[in-house]
Amino acid sequence: MNNFLPTAENYDSFVVIGIILFFGFLEFLAGHLKQTNRSQSDWIQEAGSFFVLSVLTKPAIVLIVILVGTTFFPQFGDLINHWNFTLALVLFLLVDDVLQYWYHRFAHEYEFLWKLHRPHHQAEEMGFFIAYRNAGLYYVLMPNIWWIGMFTFLGGAEEVALGLVLKQIVIISSHSTIQWDKSLYEKPFFRPLMSILERIIITPAFHYAHHGKSKRDGISDPNGNFGNMFSIWDQLFGTAFYSRKFPTELGLENDPKEPWTESFLYPIIKSKNEKSELSSGYIKEKTTTLAPITVELVKGTNYLWCQCGKSKNQPFCDGTHHGSKFKPLLFVAKRNGKVRLCNCKLTKTSPFCDDSHKGIEEKE
Repeated sequence: MNNFLPTAENYDSFVVIGIILFFGFLEFLAGHLKQTNRSQSDWIQEAGSFFVLSVLTKPAIVLIVILVGTTFFPQFGDLINHWNFTLALVLFLLVDDVLQYWYHRFAHEYEFLWKLHRPHHQAEEMGFFIAYRNAGLYYVLMPNIWWIGMFTFLGGAEEVALGLVLKQIVIISSHSTIQWDKSLYEKPFFRPLMSILERIIITPAFHYAHHGKSKRDGISDPNGNFGNMFSIWDQLFGTAFYSRKFPTELGLENDPKEPWTESFLYPIIKSKNEKSELSSGYIKEKTTTLAPITVELVKGTNYLWCQCGKSKNQPFCDGTHHGSKFKPLLFVAKRNGKVRLCNCKLTKTSPFCDDSHKGIEEKE
């Protein structure tokens, strides 16, 4: 194992760089890089995150795990060295991906992790480097990187090297502007094949939906589609959303657009903008009231009703729920006219008021 480790690590690194260059070349040929609106801060955030992860974070974690394992558990150093290669590869990939699924999902459901993952969703256009756009601490805490170190220590360096290459092909292609699945969805002959494929691996359309700005467009689901290589986890745990379309608006609603220093180095450096989630004094305050809000709806229009109770645009969602387990409710207006929408968030006929607030008023 120890003799093979440097070779495996170099193989993985060079091939992943090759994959990035390949998709970068395709995006260049397609003219996407010329059309990009990325700022200098965006490029530093994205390329810098990739560099730190590849050169510092991942190698350091793998080395730490190997050193700890060699020192305290030397008897397990070659535990899986003689396993069937295919079996070991499948085990590595499945455990790696389910760990990353839950970590990614928790990063949308818990406030601190969301702040580390939030830079990933600040991107307003896709591209191959978006896959690595997160705060630096996000990768230090990522459980599947520690799993890489553990599996390597146990004797699975070859499986790790190949597994990471296969995974990066899926991840980078799903973030790239080269929407390879779009034309296949449009051709009747390939639709049955795509129906099978999209339920196994992450396709661009599946992941683009996760990066959409709001569920109002009927295409996006920023609070779903958490898978990285395999879509089976989203299906198994009820977070899969298939639209087979690509959202036109990406990013975050009400994004204060911090520079890369604050996004990448949080919580060491916090935002100076008081309206930013990354500022030290930022608090998501309750905006519920014990009275419904009357609004004018337009028939056939999609609306997102706030369920977290902290939106500054009540009774509608403004994205404040990110970093919690709350999700907004999508509904379509069935007629034109004024309706009473619940703002106490206790109604049993969401999103419409059923006078549940009166029970609270009586108790008070």
